[in-house]
Amino acid sequence: MAHNILVWIETFRGKAVPVSYECLGEAKKLAKGGTVTAAVFGENATAIAHEAITLGADRAIVCEDATLVDYRAEPTIALLAKVAIDLKPTVIMAGASTRGRDVSSGLAVELEAGAIADCIAIEEQGDQVVVTRPVYAGKLLSHVVVKTTPLIITTRSRAFPMPEAVAGKFGEVTAVAPVLSEDQILTKSLGFTVEGEGEVSLNDARIIVSGGRGVGGPEGFKPIVELAKTLGAAVGASRAAVDAGWIPYAHQVGQTGKTVAPDLYIANGISGAIQHQAGMRTAKIIVAINKDAEAPIFKLARYGVVGDLFQIVPALDAEFKKRLGK
Repeated sequence: MAHNILVWIETFRGKAVPVSYECLGEAKKLAKGGTVTAAVFGENATAIAHEAITLGADRAIVCEDATLVDYRAEPTIALLAKVAIDLKPTVIMAGASTRGRDVSSGLAVELEAGAIADCIAIEEQGDQVVVTRPVYAGKLLSHVVVKTTPLIITTRSRAFPMPEAVAGKFGEVTAVAPVLSEDQILTKSLGFTVEGEGEVSLNDARIIVSGGRGVGGPEGFKPIVELAKTLGAAVGASRAAVDAGWIPYAHQVGQTGKTVAPDLYIANGISGAIQHQAGMRTAKIIVAINKDAEAPIFKLARYGVVGDLFQIVPALDAEFKKRLGK
């Protein structure tokens, strides 16, 4: 069955957020001959729209109005709802980022539609779209069907592959006006303070090196950070480490932090509470380093090392540097 799909391309500082393109690639597969429309708002929207077309969109709707340069829920949801009403897509998709969840829930209210969050698989069974999403902290998978139209879906970061660009592919790009003027928008953006700017993003990282209560304090993260630099990895942390003030909240992985799906997750001094597992259990390979042989993390890990992380992590770092020629 062919589907006409609208995909919201999230942007930040004039660039598309990677999960949006992963979502776009899955939308193209689901469309099966239907039209995929990318909606891009804000700074550099037209250039991003052309990029989205090479990655799978058939056409794009853009708005570069000043009210949409910095993300705010009211103008974004209002304009996206108008676009959806005009185009009448059967499916609306976005990445399951913080903003993607914000937009999808707002759209569900505006359009009186059903929404499925954080999906990791999408398939058709007959004339129904069946969406798979983790539940109970990732211990079970739920297969969900929504009978209203449009169906709104957010896709988990790195759950789907990044689509390959098709050089020279062209599609129609249409500019639209914003729905709300500045004086109609209640919230104002005064600027951004980005913690860890310049570091590898947890959401996009192929490798994450994390530390927990076992690092013992802020100084205990030094070997974690060093190993992450060697591997070109992001630095993660458990809630215990964040709550203790040893590392900023931006690094927290877990149910109340970020949900990640790297190719490799190295957990150092992390016991593996269910709340932490909820944020990283979909990693392809999990390596656990912990003194406690009974730590729950070992049940989830493919490889486990029982021992002192302050001996093991520097040894790993030295060996990786040797093999990588660093």
